[in-house]
Amino acid sequence: MQYLLIVSLLWTWLIEPSPTPKFKLLPASKITFNSFVDCNMAEVWVGDTFRIFPGKYGEDPLWGNAKDLKYSDGPNAPAVFQNSSDQFINPKMPPNVPIGKKGLHGAVWFETVYQDNKDASGKTLYALYHNENYPITLPYDPKTKEGYTNSKLWPQGLTGPESPAAVCRIGIMKSTDGGKSWNNRGIILEDLDPRMILKPHNTSNTFAGGVGDPSAVASGDYLYIFYGEYGYPGVYNPTTYNPATEAGGQCISIARIALKDLDNPVGKAKRWDGQQFSIAHNSFGKPVASLQIPLTENGGPASSPTGGFHWGPSVSWNAYLNCWVMMMGKVEGKSWIGDKIFISFNKHKDLGEGNNSQDWSKPQLLFQKPGYILWYPSLQPLDTAEDIREKYTSTKLGKRARFFVKRIKPGDDSYASEHIIEFEK
Repeated sequence: MQYLLIVSLLWTWLIEPSPTPKFKLLPASKITFNSFVDCNMAEVWVGDTFRIFPGKYGEDPLWGNAKDLKYSDGPNAPAVFQNSSDQFINPKMPPNVPIGKKGLHGAVWFETVYQDNKDASGKTLYALYHNENYPITLPYDPKTKEGYTNSKLWPQGLTGPESPAAVCRIGIMKSTDGGKSWNNRGIILEDLDPRMILKPHNTSNTFAGGVGDPSAVASGDYLYIFYGEYGYPGVYNPTTYNPATEAGGQCISIARIALKDLDNPVGKAKRWDGQQFSIAHNSFGKPVASLQIPLTENGGPASSPTGGFHWGPSVSWNAYLNCWVMMMGKVEGKSWIGDKIFISFNKHKDLGEGNNSQDWSKPQLLFQKPGYILWYPSLQPLDTAEDIREKYTSTKLGKRARFFVKRIKPGDDSYASEHIIEFEK
């Protein structure tokens, strides 16, 4: 009888999923970040220095060319997050190249920094960046198939009826001096022109299509890239367009690239096809099904002003929970409107085995701020002895962390924290 009880308990442990981790937000003194943030917070420890890379850089005919991508240092995360604006420095960035030339086009935002563990100095870094272009900065090239057709049916952008919608892509830059200067290694994920969603169907004032707002973590020999998918899952044709088909191919998707390919990454990333990472970097794969919002639960395509979808993932490994944690926003209307932040968990440390990378829990509401638009949530280390000793960043954390989010309403546009999140197993 005792033997049967042991076998029964073991069988239950093997086949029944363990409970989803618990969490709570604890009020904390408010911290308002003193530099421009419009993306995930890319950060790294270089020796005993904690360094962050917020902001935007490059050509943008809609919003104006930007030199807001900066870096700032300090002895720990809370100290850096409270640095004054004059403590942020512009790194040396690669210049934008003329139309038709190979190189950097459009504006970039650093979203994650991966540190090469083969460099004992800690100064070899790879920045995963979000890149935005328009038909006038990256016109369609019939030879390369890259770029976008300047059509009268191109959808509206965020600054009014005459403004064009952007298209986002994802690329990699490299630094060998700890992030003080960077060189462009190229685009690793993109949606090509036939996938752009045009008028009359695209009326959301978001993107014409593309992939962006990424977060990345290393697992095994690969860098796993979590990103928003905004294009049509196939060739967009106005006569056969189906909003349910569009929504079915969108939300948060995952691709991966071998760490050994980061120096020469173009064409090396693969998207998820439903069973494995086999889809080309410029084709279309399958999004994470558990993170999609069904049409019956007010989900919808990114091109619709009434569509609902999760976006802007920020992924970290939690050493206390021994699992992955994903923060994300939710679009609930035109122009990226949404006042809620959600959280999801994945208990498989090895993201490369089977479908582990896709096994995320149903998103739970973490935070809501009525009257605000909430973008780019992140979890940040504390100044505890453990957090400093373990060199925690936004991609690796412990039992407690600071919760930051960009909050927007007229007269108040800030990246700030008013809470600490505490996890329980």
